Amino acid sequence: MFKNFSSAFLSFIRYISHWAIMLIPVGIVIGATVALFLWLLNLATFYRFAHAWLLYLLPVGGIIIHLLYKFLGKSAERGNNLIIEEIHQPGGGVPKRMAPLILVTTIITHFFGGSAGREGTAVQIGGSIAHFFSSVFKLTDADKKTLLAAGMAAGFGAVFGTPFTGAVFAIEVLTVGRLNYKAFVPCLVASFVGDATVAAIGVHHTAYHIKIIAHSPKENLFLADVILGLKVIICSSLFGLAARVFVLSAHYVKRLATAFIKPNWLMPVVGGFVIIGLTILLGKPDYLGLGVEPQYLGAVTIVSAFQHGGADALSWLWKIVYTDITLGTGFKGGEVTPLFYIGATLGNFLAQILNAPISLFAALGFIAVFSGATKTPLACTIMGIELFGPDYVLFFAVACSIAYLCSGKTGIYSAQRKADVHMLKAYYRKFRAKGDS
Repeated sequence: MFKNFSSAFLSFIRYISHWAIMLIPVGIVIGATVALFLWLLNLATFYRFAHAWLLYLLPVGGIIIHLLYKFLGKSAERGNNLIIEEIHQPGGGVPKRMAPLILVTTIITHFFGGSAGREGTAVQIGGSIAHFFSSVFKLTDADKKTLLAAGMAAGFGAVFGTPFTGAVFAIEVLTVGRLNYKAFVPCLVASFVGDATVAAIGVHHTAYHIKIIAHSPKENLFLADVILGLKVIICSSLFGLAARVFVLSAHYVKRLATAFIKPNWLMPVVGGFVIIGLTILLGKPDYLGLGVEPQYLGAVTIVSAFQHGGADALSWLWKIVYTDITLGTGFKGGEVTPLFYIGATLGNFLAQILNAPISLFAALGFIAVFSGATKTPLACTIMGIELFGPDYVLFFAVACSIAYLCSGKTGIYSAQRKADVHMLKAYYRKFRAKGDS
């Protein structure tokens, strides 16, 4: 028994050493690039706040983005889906130009006021850099898949300051309903190194807080307050429906724009003018950009949604509209931060209707809408713990699970596989192999 234990332990040490040699430099480079991206994004956001007229140049920014991808982008324009497909089935690879292209074009989108996020940018940066290192290390296809997943984890963990979530997200997002445990340790190492690099450089993340609900430390709050538990269940189903609306409308806007707006360079121009028109119509810029920092005192943001009166009744719906138009017409960025905004503002609104704790329900919406749209309930539950603390972990798990179940079969990533379909194909291949033999 001791001999078997020693052998297993030595194998584990060799495995960790093998991956650490690659993952530490990969995580550092990804973390440093993400830190640069966050710094530039912050500069672009506050410069736009100080020069509101930049919004009127959003169509020009869209043309610049289109031309950059037309002449330099090639397959890089497929973004996160390209990385996910490359992990499932290595083929053409992830182009090295993906990282600088997505960084520059996301900054352009935010500089002129487009409604987008940053997760997609960070994941593409991570995947592109990881793929470059895989060629340097001359890895096998199996190890290349693992390194790509680790690059995704490092980018995600670094951009949000949630390293554990980044690791789980990278292994959960690939196939709906199945986790790739083989890649978990490399993803965890890369994500923690990436996040530590961002912290060491001095780039800080937004802090969110839930006001503590008084209860006995020995009691389960979810079970002790049945009414509150029912409110969580009801709202979680609505968070899932909001995620489904976002996903379906995002695909619809993209199909509509592709079918009816010709030539292609005109798509971001039309999208830009629609965003400008909506902003003029609403009379406020609250739904532009990330939605984290306030452009003026009293603006609706993710942070304000954790306070009473910090969101309007339709803030979540307007953010869906703005983000779908921005991304569906060719602008670049991620979907996750807008999903945070949608969930937090919807949670704020529902909490006021149901007389529930506002900061708690904003936090539940924050992670639950994300869970429904990306089909990653476990990662989102862990994100709740990393961002808001462990006190309400049962609420987080219930909200993310119900939102996942109520959000339909498809998410924002078309390259995600379905576990049941994948298993059927595997069984079919085995059946054919037996038949041939």
